[in-house]
Amino acid sequence: MLLSQLAEKELIEVNGGVRYGFLANTECVLDLQTGKVKGFEIQPSRIKSMMSKHERQPFTILWENIVLIGEDRVLFRKTRE
Repeated sequence: MLLSQLAEKELIEVNGGVRYGFLANTECVLDLQTGKVKGFEIQPSRIKSMMSKHERQPFTILWENIVLIGEDRVLFRKTRE
């Protein structure tokens, strides 16, 4: 799958069902040694979602926390930091 195809997918956190916008509104985090995708950084100020105000802190969706990449959605588990 191309990164441009992935960017069109909506991000949804599976435990709470919170919608975090589209992957295109995130920053891709790469491992500079291997070139592999480590995750996607979310800046809540750039997305519209149902997050409460206290949750509106930047965070990274780690690649290993992605549960499913579907036809039009990416489901992930948000880890506590």
